[in-house]
Amino acid sequence: MHAIRAAVRRARRQVRAAGQAVGRAWAEPGRERDLAVQAGKAALAAWIAWAVVGRWLDAPMAFVAPWVAIVLVESTVYRSIAYGLQQLAAIATGTAVATAAALLLHDTMTAMALVLPTTVLLGQWRRLGSQGIYAATGALFVLTGGSVTVPAAAARIGEAVFGAVVGITVNALIRPPLYLRDTRTALRDALRETHDILHAVADGLDEGRWDAQEAGTCHERALRLQRLVGQARSALNTSRESLRVNLRRRTGPTPPPGEDYDDAVVVLDQAAFHTADVTRTVLEAAAEAGPAARPHPALAGRYAVFLRRTADTLRLYDQSRFGHQGERELRQAVRELHRTLDALRHHVTRAEPVSPGEFATYGTLLTQAHRLAGRLTAHLPEPQAASGTAGLDG
Repeated sequence: MHAIRAAVRRARRQVRAAGQAVGRAWAEPGRERDLAVQAGKAALAAWIAWAVVGRWLDAPMAFVAPWVAIVLVESTVYRSIAYGLQQLAAIATGTAVATAAALLLHDTMTAMALVLPTTVLLGQWRRLGSQGIYAATGALFVLTGGSVTVPAAAARIGEAVFGAVVGITVNALIRPPLYLRDTRTALRDALRETHDILHAVADGLDEGRWDAQEAGTCHERALRLQRLVGQARSALNTSRESLRVNLRRRTGPTPPPGEDYDDAVVVLDQAAFHTADVTRTVLEAAAEAGPAARPHPALAGRYAVFLRRTADTLRLYDQSRFGHQGERELRQAVRELHRTLDALRHHVTRAEPVSPGEFATYGTLLTQAHRLAGRLTAHLPEPQAASGTAGLDG
């Protein structure tokens, strides 16, 4: 009974999420609307291919054309063309091999036993890419579609070619997809999550909270940042691919993702890596049986200030790169970050740790502060007349 109630709750959440996605697609531009448009284009391509080949020409294997058309309305025009060529090559290969084997052996079952392993192996050829499986599919269409003749095989290949032309044309002419917005969203989401994690760790240090569960939660969030960085990098690559052979690039005002996006990915990657290091150190200190490895409250407070400065710098970097505002504030934040690191280093060098464990924690935190600030500021605007910044690359 409990399992049934849980399944019902999951179903309700999924229905609610689907309804919210439909509402977002209707209300404003976004990923949901892009997906809806692509679905409509795929359906339109299949309808056109079927209307011509199935209804008008009355071809015996007419379903091949709409099937190829619908799968080639890909996420980018370039991918539609590349996958289309690979898929046609695979279908033609499988069709030719199956037709030759069936005509030579005069037995469909024997031909199938020999052809299917061969076409599956041919499908692994790297030039066919992810479309290699269609070699075996094309062979199956021949061997299970009734009498095998050369004209019938040629007709199937022709239907596949027509379906590919329809799918690619629909994708290229009707609102060809662009994904710059997805890239910007992925980058901003990752930057904001990094900002929130650093602030959460800073709050815990400032208030003297050394709760292992809280520290573990922050560390898990920091580890998940790498997944967000990977999504941002993938979105950037898709954005650039979507601009290739895309008519909207020539007619619309959308600029291509430039160096700002590359720099943002690098900043994110470095910030995520060193944020995970910081949260790991805090987690190890919080998990100690005694307070020996935990830094003195004065040092913890200064380190909290450094983490907040870093988080605020990331927030201003987000606004400067993607909101096109706050460039002056970003430069000021970089200067403050340098000063905060200098003050932290000065305090640590003058501190007198009372135990080897505390000394190790001091050294680890300071090293990570150097690395985080050095990697971060290497891709941010250079501060004017900054002092005491030597050795920041740690």
